[in-house]
Amino acid sequence: MGEQQQDLIHKLCKAFTSQNQCEWINQSDDPNYTQTTFANAPNFIGIIRPKKREFIAKALTFANQNNFHILPVSSNKNWGYGCLAKNAPTLPMVVLDLSNLKGIYPTDKELGLITLEPGVTQEELRTYLDDNQWDCMVPVTGAGPTASVVSNAVERGYGITPHTDHFSACTAMKVFVPAPDMCNEELSSAVSELDNSGIDFIDKSFKWGMGPFIDGLFTQSNLGIVSEMTFRLAKNPSHFSAFYIQIFDPSKFEDSVLFIRKILQTYAGSIGSINLMDRARLLSMTVDNPNIDKDENVFLSNEQLLRLANENQTPEWLIVGSIYGEKAFVSAIKNHINKASKHLGKTLYSDGFVLKAAKFVLNLPFTHFPLMNAVRAKLHKLDQGVDIMLGRPNQVALPLAYWRNRASQPSNENKLHPAHDKCGLLWYAPLIRMNPEVLTEFVLFVRLTMRKFDFDPFITFTNLRHDCIDSTVPIVFNLANEKETQRAKQCLSALIEQGRDKGFVPYRLPTEEQHKLSKNTPYWKCVNKIKQSLDPNGILSPGRYHERLK
Repeated sequence: MGEQQQDLIHKLCKAFTSQNQCEWINQSDDPNYTQTTFANAPNFIGIIRPKKREFIAKALTFANQNNFHILPVSSNKNWGYGCLAKNAPTLPMVVLDLSNLKGIYPTDKELGLITLEPGVTQEELRTYLDDNQWDCMVPVTGAGPTASVVSNAVERGYGITPHTDHFSACTAMKVFVPAPDMCNEELSSAVSELDNSGIDFIDKSFKWGMGPFIDGLFTQSNLGIVSEMTFRLAKNPSHFSAFYIQIFDPSKFEDSVLFIRKILQTYAGSIGSINLMDRARLLSMTVDNPNIDKDENVFLSNEQLLRLANENQTPEWLIVGSIYGEKAFVSAIKNHINKASKHLGKTLYSDGFVLKAAKFVLNLPFTHFPLMNAVRAKLHKLDQGVDIMLGRPNQVALPLAYWRNRASQPSNENKLHPAHDKCGLLWYAPLIRMNPEVLTEFVLFVRLTMRKFDFDPFITFTNLRHDCIDSTVPIVFNLANEKETQRAKQCLSALIEQGRDKGFVPYRLPTEEQHKLSKNTPYWKCVNKIKQSLDPNGILSPGRYHERLK
């Protein structure tokens, strides 16, 4: 470490340890910062961890004055995508950890408007709502209870509760920008600036404000640091039912797509997002990986898939959806689903007689033997899925990251942390036209491409709207195996590049793929001009979705 860098560390330590309102931590080996699920994070000289958000302004000011980079994170649980971009310039880098900013401000309990700081996790929001008797759901995600609510919205993530698009549910936000003459000003909307009532309710209930809408500039970008967000939470439904349609005939896939499209078109607002999961993805949730100790031929063969599917009665595809509303209305939708899905396969409901009877029987004392225990575990997974649909966060999706992890296997007793446990995980997340033939082509493309690189193709379609689908395809690998890790990255690049030629366009990219975006298109040239204006010294998150043109 050079003398200049040591001097900078001394200045940082002195500047950010005053008044016990901020911590300065010299670089450590804490995997919360140094390890992602696909690569080591970039080298950084230390961590600023503020307890009050005015220290965000101080950090930006100090970075401009002393020529170093600020890399903000909240919970740092962006598993499979990564939080800290590795392709950054050579200036010293400092992590700004916002996890201690846990302010929760009840904008309006009756209307379900709540304002959060970046460090508030899904679990902490759920506890607050329960303790204060809010009749609302948490906008949960598969990242689990310890992930930040704000950061998921900043990344334009989504979930399976009624307000599926989490940035759409964000009604207001405040931001610090890195421009030297604006660092100390927390930016809010023009409506907020015009409101002299002291309540600021209008700003927090009307998303679009007045004048140019700039909130979106601070999502999936390195243009500013979001310091708070207001969310319009979905109310707990008076009645709810999850539905599961088991499709054992592979020729019914395209009919299933048409069914989902019709249901979403007909019952928009009463049906949450609908997931369509293939057999391999379902098996990854219910069985141990038989190939976990292999270094070659690690994906499930067709023979293995067939055997495991027969042993576990796993369908070729499973449709999972949720219905919210008054009891009579939910019953009416269920009747329509029964008629419309009759040709697809068997339909079960979370509030239906079959599942309730099965749970009752399996809880009897004489049913505790291996076969029944396996069925009981499946029902427990269904219960966890229902909790997610009702806005109660849990770890049901996280064991997927451990599919190729030989050293550590998930435990229900512990809070899972794929990065700490050195799991290998990358996400391919393209948007696809809601067309049966196009989706059939996509399935074949993913399966052929991933098996070419020796990985299990696990496919989930998340149907948010009737016209456009997002598919989340995990690339799960052994991070301890360097060759396998490189194959995983090559596989992701192939999926992205070859998929683009077919019209499968990613809406979100892991950090190592972001620097491959062309910067010479009109769109990125415009972003570059905004970046030069808001961050003339280039101090904030270099390489995150955008790197300034020289």
